Amino acid sequence: MRLSLEYQPPYDWAAMSGFLAARAVVGMETVVDGVYSRSISLNGVHGTVSVGPGAADALEVTLDFPDSTVLPEIVARLRRMFDLDADLSLMQRHLAQDPLLARLLAERPGLRVPGAWDGLELAFRAVLGQQITVVAAIRLAGKLVAQYGVPLRSTLAGLTHVFPQPDVLAVADLAALGMPRSRGRTLSGVAQALLDDPSLFEPNRDGGVARLLALHGIGDWTAQYIALRQLRDMDGFPTGDVGLLRALEVLEGRRPTARELAVRAEAWRPYRGYAAQLLWTSLSRGD
Repeated sequence: MRLSLEYQPPYDWAAMSGFLAARAVVGMETVVDGVYSRSISLNGVHGTVSVGPGAADALEVTLDFPDSTVLPEIVARLRRMFDLDADLSLMQRHLAQDPLLARLLAERPGLRVPGAWDGLELAFRAVLGQQITVVAAIRLAGKLVAQYGVPLRSTLAGLTHVFPQPDVLAVADLAALGMPRSRGRTLSGVAQALLDDPSLFEPNRDGGVARLLALHGIGDWTAQYIALRQLRDMDGFPTGDVGLLRALEVLEGRRPTARELAVRAEAWRPYRGYAAQLLWTSLSRGD
């Protein structure tokens, strides 16, 4: 099935696909010739989806999924994942009051905030990324998918598994994959929390960050990252993030403290998450 998902231009697909390519989990995601493909699972049914640039201000989607009744849910998830409903003009007018952000906005006027297909998957990525590099975290995620994911029969090369189910992860010995035992317990606890509260990662709900912070092993950085990319809180902002501090050092010649960044970011509310994406992306360009 082919679909077109429209958006209000501009849209920086190169930045979006580059972000996803750098974090693609082996067996579950690929980015080939600018087209992002991944395995998906809803209500125990599995399939695949591919997304790439289309014509007339739209992303082109190729969907292979046997249950057509969940098409509205798939479309809603894709629109959130690719940030297709963002009011860029409103965010940009506000953030452009900061001269540095004004320059970054002029360079990347169509930049969006990448979302996530699934809340549990995104939470696992965030926890796996604590205190290690993106590459190391993605490697661990690939091992997790290969060990505990559900095998998938797909015609798309490289897509062999879907992300593991929460009931499997809640009882698994995840530390055996090569991570600290405490982190393995945190991951299993997150999976159990989702089983206990199926709305844990539901976007745009009040109190989402507070519910995340109540979980064992989930600190402010992780909660804010999940809030930005899954709960779709555009004010989600991991203040002490090393990448944000490094970006400001490269762009302005001085590395701020986490406290200084937090104070400066107050003026960016309620779009601190979009500001963070601008800063992260500036590093990926090598500025």
